[in-house]
Amino acid sequence: MHLDKILSLRHTRRAFLQGSAGGLGSAALASLLGGGSLRAAEQPALASRGVVQPLHYPPKAKRVIWLCQAGGMSHLESFDHKPKLAELNGQPMPESYTQGQPIAQLQGKKLTCFAPQHGFQKHGDSGQEICDIFPHLGRVADELCIVRSLHTEAINHDPAHTFMNTGALISGRPAMGSWLTYGLGNEADDLPGFVVLTSLGKAGQAQPIAARQWHSGFLPSRYQGVEFHSAGDPVLYVSRPQGISAGRQRDVVEAVNALNRMQDQLVDDPEISTRISQYELAFKMQTSVPELMDIADEPQSMLDAYGCQGADGTYASNCLLARRLAERGVRFIQLYHRGWDHHGNIKSSVERTAAEVDQATAALIQDLKQRDMLKDTLLVFGGEFGRTPMAQGTGRDHHIKGFSMFLAGGGVKPGVTYGATDELGYNAVENVVSVHDLHATMLHQLGVDHERLTFQFQGLDFKLTGVEEAHILHDILA
Repeated sequence: MHLDKILSLRHTRRAFLQGSAGGLGSAALASLLGGGSLRAAEQPALASRGVVQPLHYPPKAKRVIWLCQAGGMSHLESFDHKPKLAELNGQPMPESYTQGQPIAQLQGKKLTCFAPQHGFQKHGDSGQEICDIFPHLGRVADELCIVRSLHTEAINHDPAHTFMNTGALISGRPAMGSWLTYGLGNEADDLPGFVVLTSLGKAGQAQPIAARQWHSGFLPSRYQGVEFHSAGDPVLYVSRPQGISAGRQRDVVEAVNALNRMQDQLVDDPEISTRISQYELAFKMQTSVPELMDIADEPQSMLDAYGCQGADGTYASNCLLARRLAERGVRFIQLYHRGWDHHGNIKSSVERTAAEVDQATAALIQDLKQRDMLKDTLLVFGGEFGRTPMAQGTGRDHHIKGFSMFLAGGGVKPGVTYGATDELGYNAVENVVSVHDLHATMLHQLGVDHERLTFQFQGLDFKLTGVEEAHILHDILA
């Protein structure tokens, strides 16, 4: 018997046994569980347009731009004015606040009240109180919904980023951008649905950001975030090799995909269909990504508004690229700016870091609004936790009991402040908001019920908002 026939019979037999065992097993389990276990088998066919069909609610937003201020931005020098803390500057922190509470590097040390290091002003018709180191954000105060009552579960950077991104403290769960593209699909066919851009503050504080923060976890790998770089190839290996024409590369892609389809017919592995689609996407990105990153078509007035010189990897440049990505249909755009870990010399350090993000963030909001895109773009600005009202020398330690973020656009009420911390900025005490509440609200604005966006893995139905109760923040929705 010829070798190719033997191999064909072996493949056919193996595929039959694998398909039969898996198919009969899943069918039997489905009959016991009311058909739930068949959802994973249905997912690949829906992947290009998202599994939530139709949407659970009328959507207010089409996309998310998440401006992550990595390192733990101080709420006390940004959006949470605390005159009482200023009055108590240098005095012992009342034990009623701190006794038995988790404190990072201040555990067991003398705890002293530390006054806000910069003043606050009221801005706009709404009278939003914003720190003086954010003058540009002050000018768009009437577009902002400031949430002052967030709390989180992790007091160190990496697990706090993991929790903020995935809704879980342990690594390996899908990032929220992955959940979003899995649920809603992607409007662009020549760019990824989930794109990440990173920048580093001039003052350093380069807390590491791991690629697992934008990983797809147990979701199919097509939903993983793709990091765009400012130097060299924007995406690794996106450039065509020297001497290879587009036609020759097209031949290679088609040949590889034909082999992948043959293998998929034998083993029926969802990751093979992912591989096929990613080869096609990568081929299209060879044209779309250089065009995206070449901002020569932007007028000088636009570069001046953002405060950037071009696609230079700064936060300002990344904000401009975020708008360009949004215009091209990317579903979830996440910017990380590392520079907020101010354990010492916070007065000058926070002012310097704020100057790196203030103008560009305000420009992005204004730019989206002028293009009539803010109404269906949900913009989120904030870090993984806040910082202590107690002094750590001339700085502040990590703090999880109360901190601030702001949202804009995407059907969120503009010009409002929601929630509050106590008079020293320690505990969130009014309209307390968890990370899961934030995720549930984000999904709601995109037309998705967080309870119904699930994926079955190892016999369990997982969701972004975890097993604890999560609440949609209806009071901040327009």
